[in-house]
Amino acid sequence: MNAIILENLKKNYGDVQAVNGISFEVRAGEIFGMVGPNGAGKTTTIECLEGLRRPSSGRVSVLGLDPGRRGYELRERIGVQLQESALPDRLRVREIIDLFAAFYAKTVPWRPILDELGLSEKIDAAFGKLSGGQKQRLFIALALLNDPEIVFLDELTTGLDPQARRAMWDLVKGIRDKGKSVFLTTHYMEEATQLCDRVAIIDHGRIVALDAPPNLIASLGAENRVVFIAEEADPERFRALPGVTRVAVEDDRVTVYGAGDDLVVHVVMALAGAKIKFRDLRTEQPTLEDVFLTLTGKAMRD
Repeated sequence: MNAIILENLKKNYGDVQAVNGISFEVRAGEIFGMVGPNGAGKTTTIECLEGLRRPSSGRVSVLGLDPGRRGYELRERIGVQLQESALPDRLRVREIIDLFAAFYAKTVPWRPILDELGLSEKIDAAFGKLSGGQKQRLFIALALLNDPEIVFLDELTTGLDPQARRAMWDLVKGIRDKGKSVFLTTHYMEEATQLCDRVAIIDHGRIVALDAPPNLIASLGAENRVVFIAEEADPERFRALPGVTRVAVEDDRVTVYGAGDDLVVHVVMALAGAKIKFRDLRTEQPTLEDVFLTLTGKAMRD
């Protein structure tokens, strides 16, 4: 069963086409990710799914409902964490929870949610006194009050430190483990790799790739890399090794590109055989970031 169906979605703002005919499905019970450069159309797409924006054309179905026509009914069944959210600093966590619970016809007990999110001790704290991570966890709690079937998370971990980001990852996995679908957008390729069952890469309002992260990485056909520092290393010595496709030297940093599980073994044996002193040797595997940069380019965007 598909929780979300998008067919040829388009959204225009005057002469600007933010979303240009994208189609995909989100399966029930999966974490589906959407990544793309700034201005690629991610937030516009997710807002059309949530019923916050009306598409210019195309078909949108969320839990079998048209968000534009049956938005009130849909919002009883989904949870939303927006990219940018704010609440009055003096409003206390307890008051915030009670306020948002009043928006729904049916809610679940919220104390277990706060316990799970580590916010129980902050129940009487003012919103302005919460840390960035605590505020993000509070917004997740608000998105879960109505026991939603789909949870939308838009740039959930932007601005969080690595520890808080990892904690958020565990929370998202926990939501999926309860049988809910999760739709998230993110700028972090590692986050998409760790969390998502499937990832759509969007650029200039179009889907340029969609698959499971390992499949996207494999489709790139990118080379493995062995990187090390050596003051005296002749590149020609490594170009002749089995599986090596090219060698790059920048100052005393050498990068050997190639394929095969034995690439690093051949490089180390060549270094040892030539009695070349080296340090900081490491291997680098292709990542989703490599796929992203290959498909969308490396130029900075606003």
